[in-house]
Amino acid sequence: MLCVVTGASGYIGGRLVPQLLNAGHRVRCVVRNPNKLRDVPWREQVEVVSADLLNADSLEPALKGGDVLYYLVHSLSTSGFAEVDRRAATNTAEAANAAGIGRIIYLGGLHPDEPGELSKHLGSRAEVGEILMRSGVPTIVLQAAVIIGSGSASFEMLRYLTERLPVMVTPRWVRNRVQPLAVRDVLHYLVRAIDLPGELNRSFDIGGPEILTYAEMMHRYARVAGLPRRRMLPVGVLSPKLSSHWINIVTPVPRRIGAPLIESLIHEAVCSENDIATYIDEPEGGLTGYDEAVRLALVKTRNAAVETRWSDASPAEAPSDPLPSDPQWAGGSAYTDVRERETAVPPTGVWPVIEGIGGPKGWYSFPLAWAARGWADRLIGGVGLRRGRRDADRLRVGEALDWWRVEELEEGHLLRLRAEMKVPGLAWLELSVEPRSGGGSVYRQRAIFVPRGLAGHVYWWAVAPFHGLVFGGMARNIVRAAEHGERPAATDHRRH
Repeated sequence: MLCVVTGASGYIGGRLVPQLLNAGHRVRCVVRNPNKLRDVPWREQVEVVSADLLNADSLEPALKGGDVLYYLVHSLSTSGFAEVDRRAATNTAEAANAAGIGRIIYLGGLHPDEPGELSKHLGSRAEVGEILMRSGVPTIVLQAAVIIGSGSASFEMLRYLTERLPVMVTPRWVRNRVQPLAVRDVLHYLVRAIDLPGELNRSFDIGGPEILTYAEMMHRYARVAGLPRRRMLPVGVLSPKLSSHWINIVTPVPRRIGAPLIESLIHEAVCSENDIATYIDEPEGGLTGYDEAVRLALVKTRNAAVETRWSDASPAEAPSDPLPSDPQWAGGSAYTDVRERETAVPPTGVWPVIEGIGGPKGWYSFPLAWAARGWADRLIGGVGLRRGRRDADRLRVGEALDWWRVEELEEGHLLRLRAEMKVPGLAWLELSVEPRSGGGSVYRQRAIFVPRGLAGHVYWWAVAPFHGLVFGGMARNIVRAAEHGERPAATDHRRH
């Protein structure tokens, strides 16, 4: 069976594709930028097609010949995400019908059935499900609450809040009930949904074996992680909006993502039916308990074995302009800061330092300045510097690295990063190494900034006095780290 997967570069999609392959299905991945899947371990086993769900003309060819369509796209980090999701779902529904797709499977959000206004996030997820079920193509909507798995936004929020705050002032919503579900069980239902009767066109609630309050989830997380019991001081005045600011400060999840998730916690997220059990058996050994789901997620996090992260998906409005040095660049001014250093260390000794940059290892220069810029970015709604890395030593194209995204990676030679922090323009950072005649190597570092309007030019010249300290220090310290023999923590990782 040919499974067409939208959102294959995202958190769930990136984990679903190998599961579908293991089940014997053929897979076509529909992504805006095929390059984002270039380095994933299953790339050669799938067909990759470029299409934009907001461009209706690009969709029908991408869906043609497919048997099942997985709709795993959600524009949570995009401004006006509800309207964006409405357009994307409408385009996809019409294209799926026209292309003769036999089944749509959508992962939505668990929400109350009783009348009442839903949060924007849950309201949008419910609306997308309704649009797909009205498409004329039999649709299965799986509605899940908090997903517990390494790298999920919900899990990262829970982890950082619990680990960093031994004493918490907790708002009323932490006493609401939630039915969390392990990511492995979400994938079980998604894969098995292919086999549901062809005439079914409905939603199913899916949840784990336990119903907990969010406060209980934090206490239980602390116990599994070996932390002292957390103290909680309940108050009734902290609103979801204020809570989202607290999430922005304490966790790596930026406010534009954390705010909708927190606003959704004002609703209890408990399954109102268990009809899915009539059609799909539980995984062998039963559904994963909460404590075991946390333990598994922590093991993967600590072993740097996280397959996908919440930050893998780029915002819909992320810039896509080419690098100014590319042949197709069409005009515009660009500022650059170029640094070069020679070393007796061969390229094979410099490259591990380049690829291991960021995250816990930092940026090799003026940590206070990087931290201050990260905090400033968070305060104005940016991603800040705390997204970290999926793997401590290895990178792949398309993934997030602190406030950057990996745009190009040439093994042993070049790493190009595109900035996703808030700046009045477009910014890149290139780190490269090449052999030096006579032995050793040359390390080259290039920062590029394309200003947007007068504010962009003012910004560049305002920070220019610090370039020697930041960029000059980075070049010196990267070469010094290579000369001191710095190597990845684990050298047996397979390139993915």
